[in-house]
Amino acid sequence: MDATELMTGQRIVPVVVIEQVAHAVPTAQALLDGGLNAIEVTLRSDAALDAIREIARHVPGMLVGAGSVRTAQALREVKDAGARFAVSPGHTDDLLRAAEAAQLPLVPGAATPAEAMGLLDRGYGLQKLFPAEVVGGIDWLRAMAGPLPEICFFPTGGIRLPQVESYLLQPNVACIGGTWLTPASNGEIDQNGIRDRAQEALAAAPAL
Repeated sequence: MDATELMTGQRIVPVVVIEQVAHAVPTAQALLDGGLNAIEVTLRSDAALDAIREIARHVPGMLVGAGSVRTAQALREVKDAGARFAVSPGHTDDLLRAAEAAQLPLVPGAATPAEAMGLLDRGYGLQKLFPAEVVGGIDWLRAMAGPLPEICFFPTGGIRLPQVESYLLQPNVACIGGTWLTPASNGEIDQNGIRDRAQEALAAAPAL
């Protein structure tokens, strides 16, 4: 269940931790208003599944996915909640089999050539690189481009606005993700701030 086709054209995918279900729709709508139409809601809070459900139901223009998906059960749960894709920091055989059984596009994680080659053998041409900055970032991506030109990556982890252009200029980077677009808040959602950060990120992205 390679996600390459589904994610085509998605240059920047906000990685979002939603602590309160009531924040889900305003956050997604603010990102959409800023020009970003994909979101990765991570399974790092008790509200995540309900947040995915609310976004899928009430923000139809947003391509909603689930992040930090590590188990087969979690993958089935996010599919049932309305997620249209899943992202994992790594991968296991059980997770890959669950994605294939559920027919849910998955971006599995790889941080070594061996992992990337194994996923390519399973048909995954789009793979997550996490934590991107820790494992080598742009230097790692450049090194992989020569021997494994068939693979494109979705780097996340430590990426900020000043690095948007340099990452997206790499020929083996399909899209990038980051949490800086939606900083954590236990109070009211700053929809204007989220919208403005989304617009800044798009402005920093190089033209296709």
